[in-house]
Amino acid sequence: MAPRNPFATITTEGGLLSSDLLARLARQPNSLSGTSPDDYHLLSGRRLRDAINRSWTELQGAWTTFATELAKLPAGERATTITRERWLLPLFAELGFGRLQRASAITVAGREYPISHLWGAVPIHLLGADVELDRRSKGVAGAATAAPSSMVQELLNRSEDHLWAILSNGRRLRLLRDNTSLTRAAYAEFDLEAMFAGQVFTDFALLWMVCHESRFEAEQPEQCWLERWIGEARQQGVRALDTLRTGFEKAITVLGSGFLAQPANAELRGRLRDGKLSVEDYHRQVLRLVYRLVFLLVAEDRDLFHPPATSDQARRHYARYYSLGRIRDHARRHRGTRHSDLFESVAPVVAALGANGIAMIGVPALGSFLWSADACADLDAAALSNNDLLEAVRHLAYTEQDRALQRVDFANLGPEELGSIYESLLELHPRIETHAARFELFAVAGNERKSTGSYYTPTSLISALLDKALDPLLDEAEGAPEPQAAILSIKVLDPACGSGHFLTAAARRIAARLASVETGELNPTPEAIRHALRQVVGRCIYGIDLNPMAAELAKVNLWLDAVEPGLPLSFLDHHIVWGNGLIGTNPRLIEEGIPDEAFKPIEGDDKSTAAARKKTNAAERRQRNQGLLALGDSALSAAGYLADAVRAIDAEDDTTVEGIRRMQRRWAELQTARETQLATLVADTWCAAFFVPKTPEYAAITDQTLRAIAGDRTDSPDVIAHVTDLSAHYHFLHPHLAFPDVFAADPAMQAGWEGGFDLVLGNPPWDTLNPEVKSFFGCVITLLLLLIVGSRIGLVV
Repeated sequence: MAPRNPFATITTEGGLLSSDLLARLARQPNSLSGTSPDDYHLLSGRRLRDAINRSWTELQGAWTTFATELAKLPAGERATTITRERWLLPLFAELGFGRLQRASAITVAGREYPISHLWGAVPIHLLGADVELDRRSKGVAGAATAAPSSMVQELLNRSEDHLWAILSNGRRLRLLRDNTSLTRAAYAEFDLEAMFAGQVFTDFALLWMVCHESRFEAEQPEQCWLERWIGEARQQGVRALDTLRTGFEKAITVLGSGFLAQPANAELRGRLRDGKLSVEDYHRQVLRLVYRLVFLLVAEDRDLFHPPATSDQARRHYARYYSLGRIRDHARRHRGTRHSDLFESVAPVVAALGANGIAMIGVPALGSFLWSADACADLDAAALSNNDLLEAVRHLAYTEQDRALQRVDFANLGPEELGSIYESLLELHPRIETHAARFELFAVAGNERKSTGSYYTPTSLISALLDKALDPLLDEAEGAPEPQAAILSIKVLDPACGSGHFLTAAARRIAARLASVETGELNPTPEAIRHALRQVVGRCIYGIDLNPMAAELAKVNLWLDAVEPGLPLSFLDHHIVWGNGLIGTNPRLIEEGIPDEAFKPIEGDDKSTAAARKKTNAAERRQRNQGLLALGDSALSAAGYLADAVRAIDAEDDTTVEGIRRMQRRWAELQTARETQLATLVADTWCAAFFVPKTPEYAAITDQTLRAIAGDRTDSPDVIAHVTDLSAHYHFLHPHLAFPDVFAADPAMQAGWEGGFDLVLGNPPWDTLNPEVKSFFGCVITLLLLLIVGSRIGLVV
């Protein structure tokens, strides 16, 4: 379906000028600073509207003349002179630039950029009507060696003197900005052909107000009105984000209560009362339902939902009868009834997304657990009143500003923003009263940092870390004999990933470099980056989180960023995992046996018992070479088996739903395989030795216990029960078992075990640092990461 864009001829990419900002400028220009007639250098007494009307009248004639002459040219003619003289120069004159003068090439760091015109510090590159902005054109000045948009963007990114630029071929006009901190393209584009041929005056008024020369005029480029507008929009966005966070919480409570209140859901209420469905699992299903709704809103608004071959008829049919966008529009105007037909209309779409799609209405097959029958099994089988669904969608999709509902711009809402909203909710705990049909969320003492949104990684910090830690790896990979393979071999881990702020930023950075290598453009098109991003997410990105719903959220954010129309969602179950990234072991530590430190008494331990067990354990370790099992070899063998199995999974074709299903099936089988279970039990036993109470009533876990379990010959079910309970409580996570493909297992190696991630990214504990420490930590963390990045590392705790 077409993106839900409030403007007929204006599109924004990457959130440079959000549709909300443009809508404010269109509806209430006085709500932004710098919009008085004086700010546009108009003569005294002249109104802004009158100036725009006059320019519109003048330019309509210029467009008609230009279009007529263009139609007379033979096929293949670039039309550079006609485009500039008959159309673009008059257009820029009406925008206050006067008669633009030709410019010499701009040189930055020894590289020339053949920009056609220059106004102050603003490069203005004007091309012929038949020169593509996003492709090279052989033999065309300013487009021969690089796509014009890529060339202009590179100039802005590398130059200290140029912040904004304008690019146009007469048919389209693109406003670009220095974009070094981002990896996806960011620009505002005006379709001049559609604007003037279709007589869309309202969009022209925005073009005039946004691209007028006064918008770029300042002693320093960063002081111009465009920069100030972006700053105002950013501040408004922060306020809107707080409102949106509250809206998400309300949506969750409305949905949770709505399912309980529906008379038809007696079975659901019964399962909650008798404990067959726990409150926590019910809460998780409600969260997943919200994940689904937001995913659909984002995918529809970004026009990434339908496969490329979807017909216009199928898109229209989906938009009219099945889209979530139609429910959003309905929610703005109506309160709804007790009937449940709206929720029922979403059900076939959800089922199709998890199965084989519905080609007749352009619904793709996405696969993944999010869309599976198990993700929201109880809710999918239940009813939800139209009133509750519309209220929940209204809370999700609208914010209230100045007593009016403003639609959330999901097309430009980034994963960092969505993640911060979700993370503030993950620490809220559910409370249910089934008899009263009440579902509530409450904060546990000590979790205020997330419920208030204060636990959030600054984007500037993420960018700085990636500059220092990831870019050197990418530079090295790009210089390899096979740069594409080298880039895709980079492995990045966030051991406490939350909603995936670091991971999505790292994926974008890697994808931008990969797309550059694949296309030969330093600033590839959004389509090229999106194609690369899906490859990167499926091969390079790994994460761990102690909160299972945070791990699921990280997947959703990665999918939203990397969705490629027509292809299923990448299989990420073996890349984003649930567990405690701080507590685990590896084959080398298992080989060395349980250390004496495991028996250091802590509060609650009996010191004499701990001392005796420490002595016994030391004696057992000394006996290790007397014909007993070589634990290291056993652990390496298991790790090698798992690594081979995971590599076989990754060898499946992940561009088809059938391939994704095979990956899911093989991964599920691997988790229940005897080799996996035994290897996990051995590693868990090593960790459990540190946590089991050292008191007479608890069985000892010593080196001999570890060897017996590794040999699958333990006769102590109580010990195994203790290990299992401790693992479930602390969520031990062992990197060689969680990510076996990342860690090489070769008994012939001197170390016996090596490998690891190329880069480990982490979030500083902002909630425990005072401002001075935060400032210091922001500098030091980069140095720490540089020490890590020097070589592949293993996770050893």
